[in-house]
Order: sequence, then structure tokens, then C-alpha cells
Amino acid sequence: MNEISKLIGHKYILNELIYLEQIKKLPNKILLNGPKGIGKKLLVNHLWIYFYSKNNEQFYNLKSNEYNINNNLSKMISANTHPNIFKIKKKKDKKIIDIDQIREMIQLTNQTSFNNDRRFIVIEDINLMGINSANALLKSIEEPNNQTYYILINNSEFKILETIKSRCLEFKSNLKNSEVVEIVNYYFNSDIYNEINLDFINNYNSPSFLISLVNFLESSDLSIKECNIEDLLTYVIKNKIYTSDEFIKEYLNLFIELFFYKNINNSKKISFKIKKYFYQKLSFVKKYNLDFESFFLEFNEKLLSE
Repeated sequence: MNEISKLIGHKYILNELIYLEQIKKLPNKILLNGPKGIGKKLLVNHLWIYFYSKNNEQFYNLKSNEYNINNNLSKMISANTHPNIFKIKKKKDKKIIDIDQIREMIQLTNQTSFNNDRRFIVIEDINLMGINSANALLKSIEEPNNQTYYILINNSEFKILETIKSRCLEFKSNLKNSEVVEIVNYYFNSDIYNEINLDFINNYNSPSFLISLVNFLESSDLSIKECNIEDLLTYVIKNKIYTSDEFIKEYLNLFIELFFYKNINNSKKISFKIKKYFYQKLSFVKKYNLDFESFFLEFNEKLLSE
């Protein structure tokens, strides 16, 4: 497997930001909007490495959009130890980005940056900010320090406060299917994309999802080519890993959606009424932190069992 040090897709955004930097008009509030799992955070890493490398090709090759993973700059950024990069994302035990996280950020921006160099604040999943956090952020970005740059990352299916959005230079990002194929094959250093079962390829083209799917299947001794959506759900339910495996938890709704997408018109026992029933039940289980076991026992009995 390769660490993804090459930027595939998003190049027009990177080139635009580099150009703005070169003419000294880089905005200090940038919003990256696009579907989940397409590499928005990787794009930000490339931007950082380019800026902090001072145009040194030993660190960053602008022609190939690839960075050297073995230099100290890349290692610091990968390990989240760069002194002038501050990341904010939702904590695992929280449903939203806490206002205390924004207060910590504000306190940091009031201090001098390391070597008086530019400082980047990146906020992942900006849509997960509560109203108090969003208002505190808004106040901060309205009067930013000259050396402080905000990069806000949002999954495009979610809306964010218009008052925040309107103060940012927004870039809408996506990937071509050919770029998804290239990323997945580059990561595994093989033509593995064509081996993935069509149940997953035909319906969801996020490289992050497909890479995680292959890793999960391989670690579970399941066939990448033969394992379809029914096989995957049967395995997950039988082994009760729907609450323990982070990949399964993250994409649980998607797996249910893929199952109905495939079977809604191909089975007499699966109707839109049944689909609506299980969607509502899953939403109820998640909302009130109920036990998933009863949901999946019923799902297995009514939809997966012959």
C-alpha cells in the first residue's frame, strides 16, 4: 500500500490558491465544499507542504503534485505536530464541535505564531458546529490576524451558516470517475478497483470509502470480488460488529441504502413501504442510542434470510 502523497484531482483548486499566493492575494478564509471522502483534507495537506516548503522541489514537486513523504515537514504534517497548524474536528464522544474547542482556537490566534510564520486553522466538518460555536467562530474570522488563515471543510450535502459562508472564498470540489479509479489503484499499487464487487462500485464512488472497504474485506478474509452487499450485511450481523468496527459504524446508513437500491425492484418481499419502515427504525435507534441488535435481527429475518 502507498501513502497517498500524490494529489489526484482537485488540481485546479491547488493551482488557483498557489496563484493567489504568488500575487499576494491569498484569502485568509477558504471554504472547501464537496462530497465526503474525496480527498479535501489531502488537498489541504498539499497546500500546507507547498507553502511551508518555500518552493523547494525536494519537498514538493509542483509538476507532478507530489510531496516527499520522508522529509521532516511532511512527517510533521502527517503526525499533526506542525507548530503553525491547528486542527479542529468533532470529538468522538460529542455530536457537535464544542464551543470550548473554538475558544481554545481563539486563544491560540491571540498568540504569536512560531517563527512569526503564517498559521493555518483548519476546521473539519464545519456543518457539525453548534450555533454557539458557529457564532464564536464568526466573530473570530471577521477580524483575523494577518498571519492567520482559516480553512473550513464541509461535506456538500450539508448546509452551513450563510454568515460564515459569505465571508469565505468557496471552492466546490469533486472527482471524475477516472480519478477515483486512479486513487484506489495508486493506494494499493495494483489494479484492484476492477476487482471490487459491482454492488459497491456502481453506487458510491468515494475513494476513501472504497479503500476502507477493501481493507475491511481483506482483514475479515472476505473476497473482494465475490462479497456483495447481502454477504457483507450478513457477515456484519452474524458477528455483531455493527457497533465495534469504526468503518461499519461510519457507513452503516450507506450499506442499508445500497441494499435497498439493489433489491427494491428485484424482490417481491422488499417494497418502498418496507424500506421506509427500516429507515425510520434505524433513525430512531441512532437518535435515542438504542440497542442495534433488535434492529439487525429483524432486518436479517425479514430481508436477508431465505
